[in-house]
Amino acid sequence: MTETRKDVIRETDAEAVRLAKTLIRSARFGALAVIEAGTGAPLASRVGVATDIDGAPLILISMLSAHTGALLADPRCSLLVGEPGKGDPLAHPRISLMCRALRLERGSADHVRAERRYLNRNPKAKLYVGLGDFSIFRLEPDRASLNGGFGKAYLLNRADLITSGPVVEELAASEQSALDHMNADHRDALCLYARHFGRAEGDGWIATGFDADGMDLVASDATCRVFFPRPLGTTHELRAVLVEMAKTARAAGQAQ
Repeated sequence: MTETRKDVIRETDAEAVRLAKTLIRSARFGALAVIEAGTGAPLASRVGVATDIDGAPLILISMLSAHTGALLADPRCSLLVGEPGKGDPLAHPRISLMCRALRLERGSADHVRAERRYLNRNPKAKLYVGLGDFSIFRLEPDRASLNGGFGKAYLLNRADLITSGPVVEELAASEQSALDHMNADHRDALCLYARHFGRAEGDGWIATGFDADGMDLVASDATCRVFFPRPLGTTHELRAVLVEMAKTARAAGQAQ
């Protein structure tokens, strides 16, 4: 008698999607797996990571690296992100994205936006981003495998990971001015967002990215993903949502 194996994959729900987006948006680095040209063998290496405004991962890599040549020969790849904390590293959430790598043409609108967002997240890359042998690749997710911890396995598709709609392009056009304004004049509010909504500790938080779903904050080597109470419908809603969130966080602090 054959025993039927219980399906270990859970139904993808809103909580799983939020966790997946948090892991991707919060990542500073990841393990990139490619297909080695000539041998077909798997090749894994560590790369710095940022995200495009719609949520697709961005990597900046040198033409001298073996994984770059592999991607140019075969764009199929996967990216594993999710940093372990204390204790058993396998008890912490992580996600593996199956992607196709797209090299962005230097000087194109897509490249300009991607470079800006990558440097906001990884400012030390300014030392070499302009060198001729470095290129930005956008990793187009097709599907993903999310491990949210013991017994919490999910399969996600592109629609679960990538934000679409007119608001994406609208926000891309005004994002940097909003970031500059918040980082120059409202650092206190950014700390409130990190502490109240992101459950993060410490001071010195700055914003590195706004998107339709939320914002990315950093303080030194720490990262924090904060989601808006509701996704933005238009870019004009950003200011009102930020003001609302600051009021909510201040009220919660006063009530303690």
